[in-house]
This record gives sequence, C-alpha cells and structure tokens, in this order.
Amino acid sequence: MNKKKDIRALTKEQLRNFFVAEGDKAFRGNQVYEWLWIKNAYSFEEMTNLSKETRQMLLDNFVINHIEVDKMQRSNDGTVKNAIKLHDGLIVESVLIPTDSRTTACVSSQVGCTLDCKFCATARLKKMRNLNPDEIYDQVAAINKESLLYYHHKLSNIVFMGMGEPLMNYNNVLKAIEKITSPEGLGMSPTRITVSTSGVPKMIKKLADDEVKFNLAVSLHSAIDEIRTKIMPFNATFPLQDLKEALQYWYTKTNRRITYEYVVWDGINDDKESINALVKFCKHVPCKVNLIEYNPIDDDEFQQASAKSINNYISNLEMNDIIVNVRRSRGKDIDAACGQLANKS
Repeated sequence: MNKKKDIRALTKEQLRNFFVAEGDKAFRGNQVYEWLWIKNAYSFEEMTNLSKETRQMLLDNFVINHIEVDKMQRSNDGTVKNAIKLHDGLIVESVLIPTDSRTTACVSSQVGCTLDCKFCATARLKKMRNLNPDEIYDQVAAINKESLLYYHHKLSNIVFMGMGEPLMNYNNVLKAIEKITSPEGLGMSPTRITVSTSGVPKMIKKLADDEVKFNLAVSLHSAIDEIRTKIMPFNATFPLQDLKEALQYWYTKTNRRITYEYVVWDGINDDKESINALVKFCKHVPCKVNLIEYNPIDDDEFQQASAKSINNYISNLEMNDIIVNVRRSRGKDIDAACGQLANKS
C-alpha cells in the first residue's frame, strides 16, 4: 500500500500539474492551494467549492498533516501557551505574548534542541526532529486565531525563540517564513519577524548571502569565551571571534543591526569584567541589547542577578551609546517564559 503524500509539501505548480494529470482543470490546484494556506483548512471536507468526487480523489491520494492544539494554558498576565501535537504524536510548544499595542507569536523550530545551553529547559530534551515548514506555519496560524479571539486584532510580530535552534533547521525555517510572508499565506511583513540564534557563524553568513529580509537576534549571555563556553558549551565549537566575524558580514550585506539577548546571572556574568566585555563586543557592529529576566528551571546553578547588577549593565551600555532594553518575562506561572519551554504537558 502506497503511503499518502503530505499535500502541503507540494508547490502550487505541482498541485496544478496533478489536476491536469487527473484530467481536471489546472485552476483546481489554485483552489486547493488557497484552502491549504490562506484558509488553513484542516481537512479536504472543508473545501466546499470542490465537488464531492474531487474531495474524495484528494483524500485517496493525500493527507493534511495538520497540527493540533493539544492543550492551551492562559497566564494571569494574558500570555497563552499552546502544547502542539504533531502528526506523529510529538509535542512542541508555542506562545502568544500580548502587550497593550501588539501580540507576538513565539514559535518552535525543532522538537527538542540540537544545542546544550545549560540554563534552558528545552536543551534538556534530546533533539528528536526538525519541524516541517507547514508545522511552523501552523503554529503561527493558530496563534493568529487566538490573537483575533482574545485581543481582537491580527498577530503583530513573530519571534523564532521557542524550542530548537532555527539555524539548525535552516531550509524549513526559511520556507515557513516565505509562506508566512507571502500574499498567498499569512501576508505578514518580514520586518515583523525575528529569528533568534544561539550563534552559528556559518549559517549567519548564509542568511546574509540569501538576502533575507527578517531581523536577526543572537542569544549572547557573555562576551567572554570562558564564561560563555561554561553556560553554552557549543561555544567551544563556535567561539566569539567566529561569531563576531559572521555578524560583521551580516551587517555589511544587510545593513541591519543585530539584537543581543542577554541574561545576567548572580555570580556568573554580573561582574565589571563581563560588562566591559559586552560593551566592547557591541562596538563591532551596530546593535541593541535586550537584558532578559531569568526564569528558573529548577536549577540552583543559575540565579537571577540583583537589580544593582542589572542597573550596572544598563548604565555602562547607555554611557557608551548602546541601546538597551529590559525585557520582563511573561507567562512564568504557566512555564511559558523565555527558556522554560520543555513539554511538561
């Protein structure tokens, strides 16, 4: 018995060709494509402008491997966390983060993670597989519906800061973004999308060569190799010098500044040397720094630094004309905050 093909793996042209080969009109492919991507159909039965025979023919040949929101939790602060069941039963998590003026989707790119950041709950899961483009797209579509339902406006922004390292699933992430930004998809502006990486120099350069239009953020956390390798062991393979050169290449090609995500921990990177190293690193390429509140993951090794330490960072960065923002975490009561996504459900 032949295994049915996932219909969303086909391009519009391939769909058109399929219908022609079946003795039908090519424009049927356009209709099906619209149902799959703009209308986000979960089944062939929903495709009501197709005949029953056509829908049965699609059912005989294809499947729609749609995600399912297995469990939804709402935080006291309005944050929504989705446990997303994939077609093979695996689970990833995605988050809707509301503010007064916008809603942001935080989406996952892998089941588990390929990297080994010690402060991140996701890194404790083994990497099981990459997400397909349609599975990434579906997370965004689901959160867009929740944004409309709960906050009465479309999704404003997307950040690839959920489970997984996006640049280790490069092709699928870019295909998903292409669909998300397409008029034949969700039609979102690429300038409202940020891909966050832990820092894979070769792939950052590839992003620049591919002339992507979205924004780039780097999960930095220390500008001293010894400290960064301690908290992010893969830094031994991708040291800061290589990362710096890749980011300079990115800026030369794109003329767009980098965002550095940076958590300050008590006794790890809250000293003057760490502050000075970050200031120096920030001068290599135009950037801004987001100081992120740490969210505990039942680990005594990492504790939130004092307000005084955070303020020392802020004053030193501002003194050197570096833009700095403090990001307060959302959704901590439902384990939806930065670094907490780990499929506890």
